[in-house]
Amino acid sequence: MKIPFLFSKKDIKKDIEVEKIFEREEITTKDIVAPSSIYLGSNFLRIGKRFSKSYFLFSYPRYLSTAWLSSIINLDVPFDIGIHIYPFSSEMILKQIRKRLTEILAEIHEKEEKGLIRDPQLEIAYRDLEELRDKLITAQEKMFKVGIYLNVYGNSEKELKEIENVLRSIFESKLIYIKPATFRQKEGFHSSIPYGLDQIQVLTPMNTAPLSTIFPFVSLDLSSNRGILYGLNRHNNSLILFDRFSMQNANEVVFGTSGSGKSYYVKLQILRSLMQGIDVIVIDPENEYKMLAEAVGGSFLNISLGSPHHINPFDLPTPREDESPGDVLRSNVINLVGLMRMMLGGLTPEEDSIMDKAITETYAAKDITPHTNPKFWKERIPIMEDLEKVLEGMEGAESLVRRIRRFTKGTFAQFFNQRTNVELDKPLVVFGIRDMEDELRPIASFIIMRYIWNKVRSELKKRILIVDEAWWIMKEEDGASFLYGMVKRCRKYWLGVTTITQDVGDFMKSAYGQPIITNSSIVVLFKQSPATIDIVQKTFNLTDEEKYLLLETEVGEGIIFAGQKHVLMKVVASYTEDQIVTSSPEQILKIKMEKGIG
Repeated sequence: MKIPFLFSKKDIKKDIEVEKIFEREEITTKDIVAPSSIYLGSNFLRIGKRFSKSYFLFSYPRYLSTAWLSSIINLDVPFDIGIHIYPFSSEMILKQIRKRLTEILAEIHEKEEKGLIRDPQLEIAYRDLEELRDKLITAQEKMFKVGIYLNVYGNSEKELKEIENVLRSIFESKLIYIKPATFRQKEGFHSSIPYGLDQIQVLTPMNTAPLSTIFPFVSLDLSSNRGILYGLNRHNNSLILFDRFSMQNANEVVFGTSGSGKSYYVKLQILRSLMQGIDVIVIDPENEYKMLAEAVGGSFLNISLGSPHHINPFDLPTPREDESPGDVLRSNVINLVGLMRMMLGGLTPEEDSIMDKAITETYAAKDITPHTNPKFWKERIPIMEDLEKVLEGMEGAESLVRRIRRFTKGTFAQFFNQRTNVELDKPLVVFGIRDMEDELRPIASFIIMRYIWNKVRSELKKRILIVDEAWWIMKEEDGASFLYGMVKRCRKYWLGVTTITQDVGDFMKSAYGQPIITNSSIVVLFKQSPATIDIVQKTFNLTDEEKYLLLETEVGEGIIFAGQKHVLMKVVASYTEDQIVTSSPEQILKIKMEKGIG
């Protein structure tokens, strides 16, 4: 039986077309990569939510300095840069040069015939063209056409404008000028990304010499003709060699995890500085520098409660010719009040005032005042028990007297209630505080730093002070404040302070952490902990590449910042240096055994 045909071919075709509308197209890679939208404006391009703007360079000065583009490459701004270089026929350019030389020469002669003042621009242009023609004929130079295009990115038109102002200021300081690719943003975008397409075609003729200055990837160099060797520049295998005292200040901070190579690096620096005639003083919390001190004939002073080495907190510096005795004495009293806060577990405002008065009276009782001759101060310096006697006679000082007796008659008197019997008479002096009780370490470090600071101010000499594991002193606000004061003022006294610590996080918890970093011309970052790497990146404005490098770097490798430059560094030592400065327990034991055998 024949089935009746209820639908016409026309109806069926229509239904098929309707079904196709609702069919879902297959998703491709382009759909995943492509932005949600693209808007093409006359002066910008909006790709999704991001804005971009293209520029071209169109005017250059007579001379271009090497790596002039590197200042743009190193900007902390996202951008693409396209450099298009086209070889140019020497024969064609020589014809153009001959024609231009004839025109310039005719113009010069015409001005001479009319008795007009000579035009220096014409004469310079003539000499430059003659010189270029000679080099082209002898094949010393070749000619090219060059187009340089920039495509910058931002989150708004306002941000693009701010970036443009920065670009203009940098370029115009070098007498180079840029223009936005108005109504040609699409072409500018294509010309800047790695398509190899030049759709802008704003080209400038250049010969080989100025063209070579465009190369942007020039590694920074930290080499000079004097100073000490810090390591190898991993970018180009050159030597990192300079004099820290020739910089804005001679201060340095070193950060790195335990075992990253901090101590090894600093010991090498000490050894090489001693060879340059620079005295070095070390505050050593783990007695790591003892072997080095013995090897170079230095002094190792063991600072502990049972040690024969003592430092009197009341010592005074000898005022220099340009210093007022009253200012020196007043500054010392203020620092001593800070020390007492640390020793006595804090002071109330009333106790602070009493302590200030008591210390001043303690000095006065020994005839040490702003009006007495500083030459006689050293013979009359008081000790801690003299302060106790003064406090006993003051109203409201009962609590202070009870607390200070720990340091005059109690278990701590052996160290704190003694006259100074140590000297900085060797090129290397190490104060070892490993055997000092943990609760007293910050106090001992403060007393040592005050003693060193008094000596430094009394005698002008090139010195380096190394504060290892500085977080001990940074735990106390008064200690951190004193260390910052040294870092800030030491340049006047020919001193460079090196601050070393394991944990940037702990260091930055102090209000004085960032100022100490800011006042240090040299920063060395060795391997960092994942827990603190974000703080390190933010503090030192590192790129993501540098951040991950510091997480994976080898022992003895890191980043060194010296002024405005920073490079990847590898610490290197000779065999003899390695034997002296090594921190490896296995290697130290081996060396001791060899000496025992010998």
